[in-house]
Amino acid sequence: MDKSHITFEELPQAVSELFAELEEIKRLLGNLQPPAPARRPIPVEEACRIVGKARQTVYALARSGKIPCYRRGRKLYFFEDELIGWIAGGRRSTFGEIRAEAQSFLYDKYGRRIRP
Repeated sequence: MDKSHITFEELPQAVSELFAELEEIKRLLGNLQPPAPARRPIPVEEACRIVGKARQTVYALARSGKIPCYRRGRKLYFFEDELIGWIAGGRRSTFGEIRAEAQSFLYDKYGRRIRP
């Protein structure tokens, strides 16, 4: 079938070919995607390595509730994705970001800009 010009009579066949090609693309994409990593709890030693803190510091952060952790009996467990999220949540704003936020606030509230 000429794919540059499809007549009305060829339309059902063209649509069925498109569906077949679409299924093939879905199958190929399904093979390319890596499987989702299994979420497994990690021990304190590995959490210390991820966070970059000493063992006593990690225990103190867990006791004060500042770091996401789980207790089963006397053992503490962590999840790597939660620790990385905790680290990312502590990001500090740059001077430029703070200045832009202040500029936006003042302009919205008072209609004026900060002088450079």
